[in-house]
Amino acid sequence: MFIEHLQLKNYRNYESLALDFSPKINVFIGENAQGKTNVMESIYVLAMAKSHRTSNDKELIRWEADYGKIEGVVQNRYSSFPMELSITKKGKKGKVNHLEQTKLSNYIGQMNVVMFAPEDLNVVKGSPQIRRRFIDMEIGQISATYLHELLTFQKLLKQRNHLLKINQGKHQIDDVLFAIYTEQYIHSAVQIIRKRFHFVELIQEWAETIHSGISRGLEKLVIKYRPPSGLDSDWTEEQMATYLEQKLAEVKKRELERGVTLVGPHRDDLQFIVNGYDVQTYGSQGQQRTTALSLKLAEIELIKKETKEAPILLLDDVLSELDDYRQSHLLNTIQGEVQTFVTTTSVDGIHHETIQHAKMFHVKQGEIESS
Repeated sequence: MFIEHLQLKNYRNYESLALDFSPKINVFIGENAQGKTNVMESIYVLAMAKSHRTSNDKELIRWEADYGKIEGVVQNRYSSFPMELSITKKGKKGKVNHLEQTKLSNYIGQMNVVMFAPEDLNVVKGSPQIRRRFIDMEIGQISATYLHELLTFQKLLKQRNHLLKINQGKHQIDDVLFAIYTEQYIHSAVQIIRKRFHFVELIQEWAETIHSGISRGLEKLVIKYRPPSGLDSDWTEEQMATYLEQKLAEVKKRELERGVTLVGPHRDDLQFIVNGYDVQTYGSQGQQRTTALSLKLAEIELIKKETKEAPILLLDDVLSELDDYRQSHLLNTIQGEVQTFVTTTSVDGIHHETIQHAKMFHVKQGEIESS
């Protein structure tokens, strides 16, 4: 899979921009704050209908413009088709092959991307919320049903939290209504938890092998999904539901005191373990970077396996963050198979034939010239 053409209208610092890409490697060169990352971000937003940099869609619209638009022509193994995402202050609308998608969850997954940016180190060393977002975004690309289930769960969580909030500090609650909300919430939570367990098992297979290769066989990476409620991946849906019901009953008093739901997938986490030690807590910066890189390369392999298409890889200012060995391992992995976009201030320190044959785009003050 690759993107042939990109067109921006009122996006970030670009009033109008049209670019044609190589199906192999595309490198954007320029000083910082010139607009390189905005192009990279626009490809990600076209695919995922949300930014990796902000949760406020209004920031994507050019200053003083009423709307922004991203258009692309995507080639997969079957055909070439247009995609379009319009962004207004009221929301977003997506089109695939000129047909408007009634739900963005139906839109996502038409074009698969893997983004690797300096902030992706936070998947390893940041907060549980970042890791949950990573899981949700990646499963969403390969499973449209997961996005529907996630939206349902978030709606039920909001309803249950609202009921707890309006009864906060009380000793009693409308048990009939609360029981109905809780039953629906548990059913939805179990679906999310089971999908997350399965995803982590799949990505572990790829990441362990890749990490061993990057570390020259000196390190073993283990990825664990950590539901704080203590659920086990081997349990049936009924066993999980019974356990969650018990846990929620145990914390009901505390939930009424605090006005929020205290047990469920909205509090889960991922743990990365190298040679028996938690990388977030005890890993060196090099181990954390290797773990993040292994995770991203594993994403590529998993998407290829599940969709039968290689995703598009977006490397936003990360090659300079990697030493020569990790650089070479990354570029050797993608060579000739994955359409790749690279942003950098200079290619002088990147000694790899893949970069030498890339299509170059020079970015300066929002103007882009290709060579």
